[in-house]
Amino acid sequence: MTGVKTAELIFICFSLLHGFVAALNCTSPTPEALFDAFEKELFPRKLLRPVKSFSEPLNITLTITVLGILGVNEKAQSLTIFLWQVLEWDIAGLSWDEEECGTARISIPREKLWVPDVQITEFMDEDVSPRTPYVYLYNTGHVYDDKPVRVVSTCRLVIYTFPFDVQNCTLTFNSYLHLIGDIRMFPGTTVEEILEESKQVLQTKGEWELVDIKAGSTTVMLQEGSFSDVTYYIILRRRPILYVVNLLIPSCFLITLDLFSFLLPPHSVDRSAFKMTLILGYTVFLLIMNDLLPVTGGSTPLMNVFFSISFALMVASLLETVFITNIQFSSSQYSPVPHWLRVLVLRYLAVIVCLPPIKKSNRITVCLQQPPRGSIVPSKDLQNFSSNIPPEKTPLDPVLDELRKLNRDLTAIRGQMDKHFQGSKTEQEWEMIGIVVDRLLFGLYIAFISFSFITIVLIWVLSNLDLNIAHGIQ
Repeated sequence: MTGVKTAELIFICFSLLHGFVAALNCTSPTPEALFDAFEKELFPRKLLRPVKSFSEPLNITLTITVLGILGVNEKAQSLTIFLWQVLEWDIAGLSWDEEECGTARISIPREKLWVPDVQITEFMDEDVSPRTPYVYLYNTGHVYDDKPVRVVSTCRLVIYTFPFDVQNCTLTFNSYLHLIGDIRMFPGTTVEEILEESKQVLQTKGEWELVDIKAGSTTVMLQEGSFSDVTYYIILRRRPILYVVNLLIPSCFLITLDLFSFLLPPHSVDRSAFKMTLILGYTVFLLIMNDLLPVTGGSTPLMNVFFSISFALMVASLLETVFITNIQFSSSQYSPVPHWLRVLVLRYLAVIVCLPPIKKSNRITVCLQQPPRGSIVPSKDLQNFSSNIPPEKTPLDPVLDELRKLNRDLTAIRGQMDKHFQGSKTEQEWEMIGIVVDRLLFGLYIAFISFSFITIVLIWVLSNLDLNIAHGIQ
């Protein structure tokens, strides 16, 4: 037993002095001879970290290539992406002669070597990518481990500028257990090379576009110690054409149609029924397209605000139409227009909305009244005049009664005519007020729509400009 322990101590001291593995000697340049050398010098040490001493960290380089963007889930705040992951490290002291062993590179089973436990911190689902059982081993002791990885990771999605949004998702690669004194992580290639290669091999041409990739090597301080990691920032941009064609353009068409419905005359066309049909159609449109809108509890997209404003404007225009229609068809039941309202609307607001004022009527009303006193002939003159005229018969009482009845009828007709003309003037004033208010609200409707839409477009543009500047996107 003592002899065995002595032999182990001698082996450890020899390994620390001359490296983890000594140079391999092959009896012949054949795969069998090289495999026998591995069985003797390399494979028995697969449980140990391949370094000369315990205090020496193992340097691991990491390179990724984005092969496909499978999806972004706004509700779950997750990114699904397919990568090629390449890990490279060196086995201290391992080497063999290419001519003596017959090759400079050989593929060996992964379970025959010590493999670092490099994981992605943001992982939130099981990796279901195909398994690759082999790695490449070079005659210099360099190990090349290339495998596909299907990543379902957490990603903080900001959908405020949807569908013109840019997302920045982080993939942090580090050792699950080993501290920085055991394993150090470094990027294998530059981000420019990674981005160029990813765009060349990218297989998916769906909703998301790979815009940029950035990388950095950092150290994470935890209570257990410090961990070395490599962080890649995957910057994606949504292709908005689907949402512009299916959501924005139809919504703009409907709001434009509602806008031009103000040109329909409310006194001859049922404008309110037309607007109610528009509101019903817009509601059905939003219900059908609801699946295209992102669902998240973090923030409300500007597109949802756009749809809400459009719907509110349609409802407001319907209420305005009801008000104007009521004025147009029920004005005969109203009392005369107050003086202040007549002055405010018909004199000032009518000028603002470019409507001519009401012209004064040229109608002349003839009144049947008793003749003035100056026009009565004196009795003396009447006697002198009557002496030269043959005497006439005195009118009978029935004739006088008929004349009195005729006088009463004419007086009643005159009263009805005065009342009719007075009512026509009141009705005309109320109708004119309705026309002025309708045109005024039409102008305010156009101004509010223009202001709202320009504001939303500016917020979209400025927000995307800020994101592009922050991410360095051209």
